[in-house]
Amino acid sequence: MRRIAGIVLAVLLIGGVVAAVVAGRQGDDKGTATKTVRGVIGSEKSDFFADPDVVKALAAKGYTVRTEASGSWAMDGLDLKGYDFAFPSSSAPADQLAAKYHARQPLPRPFYSPLVVVAHRSAADVLAANGLAVLDGKGKGTLKMAAYLDAVRHDRTWQQLKGATAHGELTGTLYITSTDPETSNSGALYLAATSYVANGGRVVAGDADITRTAPLLHQLVSVQGAQQPSSDSVFRDFISGAGNPLVCLYESQVVSLLAEQHGADDLVVLYPDTTVNSDHTIVPLDDAGRGLGELLSTDPTLRGLAVKHGFRPQGDSAEFVTATADRAAYLNQTLTGVRQAPVPTSAVLHDMARRARG
Repeated sequence: MRRIAGIVLAVLLIGGVVAAVVAGRQGDDKGTATKTVRGVIGSEKSDFFADPDVVKALAAKGYTVRTEASGSWAMDGLDLKGYDFAFPSSSAPADQLAAKYHARQPLPRPFYSPLVVVAHRSAADVLAANGLAVLDGKGKGTLKMAAYLDAVRHDRTWQQLKGATAHGELTGTLYITSTDPETSNSGALYLAATSYVANGGRVVAGDADITRTAPLLHQLVSVQGAQQPSSDSVFRDFISGAGNPLVCLYESQVVSLLAEQHGADDLVVLYPDTTVNSDHTIVPLDDAGRGLGELLSTDPTLRGLAVKHGFRPQGDSAEFVTATADRAAYLNQTLTGVRQAPVPTSAVLHDMARRARG
């Protein structure tokens, strides 16, 4: 009987240990479990959300993020049922989505990035020699927007610019490649910046202003032919040496490229003297989406990772300046001499883009 009782006791003890281990594992799983949130994002943020360090930092805060890329303005045509957030590249499409889905204000704006123009070294040198740009050292400079738009109005070609004949790749009409303004945020913001200059330093605000600036905007767009739907596509073409020697895109893409040290020898970053900031804005479609937006805005680790990918965190310019000190030869870290143009309303931007596309 004692032997039987000992065996039964041993079995009970082993069972208790197994139960405790299983319970402990279940408790551990619960403690590290993450909520999955789904969102539609601008393509320029794809690398950020795919970064293993970002995935790890989000998981530590209880989030697994699943994303799909879309043009910022194209998001309005998507069925976002079942999604937790939309993350376009600026406030204008975000405000439009917020109104459509009755998202609670204020909308989280974790970071931003100004529009810049990247140029091959030969193109930048020719622009500077003809008064269209001012270069500052090896890899950066300022694009003089009024002078550039005047050249566009007069259909200037590269061959008409002094010094261009020394560079066989600089031929044809002088223009900056941009994305489709009807679907892509960078293309729409390019029109916002150029229209502000063309309108005498005033934001385009109605039919009269749109009509006044439409011919020039149409010139800027029509000379490009078919336009890409995303800035990632035009940047890849630029890096590969294909296509146009001047491309409009986000500073964040340049910063990320420089961090990888690809193609820097032939790269000049031109900051338009009048540009527009792209305020990356989250439209929360539920509480989980809002929680993610607030986390991206406030968590120090995630803010640092945003800078790693080239974005400027809202509210603290020192973070960006410190983190990009090794790339200062290419970046106007404090945006000195750069004027920020106001962005027209969504309705005006849509009308401008439609007329520019013809």
